[in-house]
Amino acid sequence: MAVLSKIRQRSILLIGVIGFCLLAFVVGDVIQNGGFSQTSRNIGSVNGEDISAQEFLQKVSMAEKNGQGVSNTQAANGVWEQEVKRILLEGEYEKLGLKIGKDQLLDVMKQNPNFAQNPQFLNTAGIFDVNKFNEYLATIKSSQPEQWKAWLDFEKQVEQMATEQMYTTMIKSGLVATKIEAKAAYAVENDKVDFDYVTVAYSTIKDDQVKVSDSEIMDYMKKNEKKYKSENSRDIEFVFIENKPSAADETEMKTTINGLLSGRVVYNEKTGKNDTLPGFKAAINAEEFVNSNSDIKYDSSYVAKKDLPLENQEQLFNLPQGEVFGPYIYNGYYCLSKMMGRQSGGTAKASHILLSYEGSKAPAAVKRTKEEAKAKADELLAQVKANPGSFPMLAMMNTDDTGSKQNGGVYDNITKGQMVKPFNDFVFNSPVGTMGVVETEFGYHVMKVDAKYDAVRLATVARKIEPSETTADQIYTKATKFEADANEKDFATVAKEAKLTINPASVKGTDEYLPVVGSQRAVVSWAFNKDTKEGDVKKFDNLQGHIVARVKAKNETGLMSLEQGRSAVEPILRNKKKAELIRAKMAGATLEAVAQKSGASVMNATAVTLSNPSVPNVGYEPKVVGKAFGLAAGKTSKLIDGEMGVYMVRTKTMVKAPALPDYGMYVTKVKAQNQGSASGRIVTALKSGAEIEDNRVEFQ
Repeated sequence: MAVLSKIRQRSILLIGVIGFCLLAFVVGDVIQNGGFSQTSRNIGSVNGEDISAQEFLQKVSMAEKNGQGVSNTQAANGVWEQEVKRILLEGEYEKLGLKIGKDQLLDVMKQNPNFAQNPQFLNTAGIFDVNKFNEYLATIKSSQPEQWKAWLDFEKQVEQMATEQMYTTMIKSGLVATKIEAKAAYAVENDKVDFDYVTVAYSTIKDDQVKVSDSEIMDYMKKNEKKYKSENSRDIEFVFIENKPSAADETEMKTTINGLLSGRVVYNEKTGKNDTLPGFKAAINAEEFVNSNSDIKYDSSYVAKKDLPLENQEQLFNLPQGEVFGPYIYNGYYCLSKMMGRQSGGTAKASHILLSYEGSKAPAAVKRTKEEAKAKADELLAQVKANPGSFPMLAMMNTDDTGSKQNGGVYDNITKGQMVKPFNDFVFNSPVGTMGVVETEFGYHVMKVDAKYDAVRLATVARKIEPSETTADQIYTKATKFEADANEKDFATVAKEAKLTINPASVKGTDEYLPVVGSQRAVVSWAFNKDTKEGDVKKFDNLQGHIVARVKAKNETGLMSLEQGRSAVEPILRNKKKAELIRAKMAGATLEAVAQKSGASVMNATAVTLSNPSVPNVGYEPKVVGKAFGLAAGKTSKLIDGEMGVYMVRTKTMVKAPALPDYGMYVTKVKAQNQGSASGRIVTALKSGAEIEDNRVEFQ
């Protein structure tokens, strides 16, 4: 009782202590995860304007949902680029006072066929009626709040698009071309030079004769930082220990599937007796047998010979009725296949051009009556009959079937019953080469039967070859031991002892893919975690196996990492060192003297232009060609370090193109080139001068 009394007396104190501990735990967790920091609420900022994390993640979720096969990281990166572009452009609009008025917005809406051709908004003369359109908007505003909100979102998107188009048009209008620029462009294309040259290629010196150090690569990138600018990155190295079956697992699986060939005795719990089950060949119900014993369910489709597994194509296609072939390996499965049936012309290849019409199941974007669709179909049929080779191009230009538009209207491996009945009947009841017009619920089809294939139907038992539990445990143990050893010893040494290959990778914070192993966002996130240090090692488990990764270097310089820059910079520095060795061999004041000294030959180049600065038998050499244009006739250059080797040139003649009476064509051409590249350069230019804070790595 005394103890209980003391507990009661001190209950307030105990509650206070427990509450304080819980608060400390929560606060500590929030601080550790950046919960009270600005970055926890914002995904980043552009010129001081924050990008809300909540809104950003909602847009990412929507982009991931709408984009087929788009990963979360790909969606996030796409939304980020959109948000940065939006903020940058809106800043420019504000400076210019650029806005889209209601009348302009309405004009844009009127150009949209969904509105301009909608009978709901047309007057008796078939013309878009602004009053009807406004009445419709007023109705949904007052009675359908959700639809009204969706409309406002759509209107905002249209406004952004129209404003951007107006802004881009203004910039393009300011890009002009002068007659001087036109003359220069004409000269670049048409002035020609003939010259003799001697060259010694860099390839004459082996790479191992010149060494390029890591420090030289980094120094070069620092001197050319604009060219090698990059986001912060991490150099990592990793080994991949694949979760694959052992030889014993494969043998066991082969034994198991072989056992399905012969009858088996199994205990029946209901009767308390042993039952003898027939093997695959003797099984009366092949579909039931497959579904009971296979990792892949029974498929009743007929398959053409060309679509059977290549290595066993002949055996499977020519298998007698009821016979079984196997076991054989296909796509990681041990398989047994039983011939169920054969069908002449079982699958087919056909081309079609769909011409839908208003009221059909697939209405065309352009208004078309049923009669107009039929007339167009007959017209196209006449064209393809006159020139069958024109079918693919006519399909791409005219078909309303988006599923076959890009491949010339072709559908291959069509099985009976796959298509709507009129389409199916034309394909399978007509000889190869037949052309005609067929009507379906989707519209009129201009049809051509391209090919028919004999097909077979196989019942296939497929068992996936997977590691056994024992093997999986052994692989896991190996990966765990490697992680422990790599945390204590040199990573490369441990990998060599374990006979594992080290894979290098240089990644940015928004990357997700690694060489060899594909999408591995968890590894990238860990490498960029603020608590992860250089030299840290960690194991990551997935269905394919285990990745043990090490952070080799953290690059916060704003330049490419050493690994990223090596492939681009090392050849440049190596060639510079080779050039020094080659120059020592190319002594002499004339081409002939240099050729004799270096063992090279004097060669000639004729009619070379600055627009295509290539040296015959060598390749792209703009510095060499430019030097030849700059020399007077008969003059010899000093040694030139080119792209492919060291050169000496002697200009023979330089012929200037005759002056044109009118350079209007070149003015137009230069102007079009300038304007054509403007759209892509606008955001790039704005980005280069913007202050952008990117915190995506903290949210992915």
